[in-house]
Amino acid sequence: MRHAPKSRITASLAVSAAAAIALAGCSGAGGAGADGDVTLTYAIWDQNQQPAMEQIADAFTEEHPNVDVEIQLTPYKEYFTKLQTAVSGGAAADVFWMNGPNFQLYAGNGVLAPLDDDGIDPADYPEGLIDLYTYDGDLYGAPKDFDTVALWYNTKLFDAAGVEYPIADWTWDDLKAAAAKLSDPATGVYGITASQYGQENYYNSIAQAGGEVISADGTTTGYDTPEALAGIELWTDLIADGSSPNAQQMTDTNPEDFFLSGKSAMFQNGSWAAIAYADNPDIADSVNVAPLPAGPEGNQSVIHGVANVANAKSAHVDLAKEFAEFASSKQAADIQADSGTVIPAFNGTQQAWVDALPQFDLQVYIDALDTAVPYPVSKNTSAWTSIESEVLSQVWAGNLTPKDGLAQLAEQMQAALDAESE
Repeated sequence: MRHAPKSRITASLAVSAAAAIALAGCSGAGGAGADGDVTLTYAIWDQNQQPAMEQIADAFTEEHPNVDVEIQLTPYKEYFTKLQTAVSGGAAADVFWMNGPNFQLYAGNGVLAPLDDDGIDPADYPEGLIDLYTYDGDLYGAPKDFDTVALWYNTKLFDAAGVEYPIADWTWDDLKAAAAKLSDPATGVYGITASQYGQENYYNSIAQAGGEVISADGTTTGYDTPEALAGIELWTDLIADGSSPNAQQMTDTNPEDFFLSGKSAMFQNGSWAAIAYADNPDIADSVNVAPLPAGPEGNQSVIHGVANVANAKSAHVDLAKEFAEFASSKQAADIQADSGTVIPAFNGTQQAWVDALPQFDLQVYIDALDTAVPYPVSKNTSAWTSIESEVLSQVWAGNLTPKDGLAQLAEQMQAALDAESE
């Protein structure tokens, strides 16, 4: 979730966040002047999207001349730390971005205002996103955008190795065979980068094997199953046979940099990568994207997306709710789509995003909705993702076998999930 979506906050941060949220003050960040004009604050984390968000804010002001929307940009790595501090001090933005891994923590502690009564029609958005931002039967997040995952590949490296490009009916076996042919130790080129990324890699392959990371109700681990083991071994086997850089190499060098520098022929990535690759002169003319290869049960992709949420303690909560809904409306979605930065969540607006970058086969990201599975979350997601990261790093490094590592991970993850319900 760089739409990112990836949440890498620690368990200790989540615990302190829960305490801070529970003690949240009663005032929002927005202000009103003596003449009745209102300033709403809107917190986001992606600089690439800021121009589109400013257009959306201006469009809202056109409809509400007495309202000014002030954009507050905080880089993702500091965003949730800053948010928890602001919430605890009663100074959180009136409207702010929220992601799946953190959503239940904030919704469950009364920070977010329900949006069910604010004119949002759930049918306007992918069902998985409505489910993701619903808590105890109430909708608290207006879906803004979504991301799915697909397989990027370097056409120059494929051509040089005489390997056919990935196609829609590729399987895991096709992926592994191509990766082996594309790997060339003499030149330091690898077939694929098998990074220890959940959203981009093993969350998808576990689903493709017929398994799940966590149960739909967020209470039970799925790591203690043969399907989860198969989903993990897809990646560890690619490392073991030399088709991918090893764990130490991917620690020394950012995994994506192997692909960006032409040292890896394939890299699974979310739809947020499209605009970044299009703007990168080193690879813009030599990469394209294909659907994920299918496992035993299909080629499922994880779906995730950002939502606009309203601060329940805002001094202008009704107006904040209205702007949250507007910022996820069709009008706002059209602005986002034209920018090419993200796929808008509002149904029927995605084609403009595809058309914005015609050099890539971006329709594969939209088609992935047909079989997409929800991003795995629970009430305190980071309590177990920190365990997940620690244990799987040992598996990726070869210090634990996938079987032993998943047994350990499942036991510790379930204990963390059980603690959530106490």
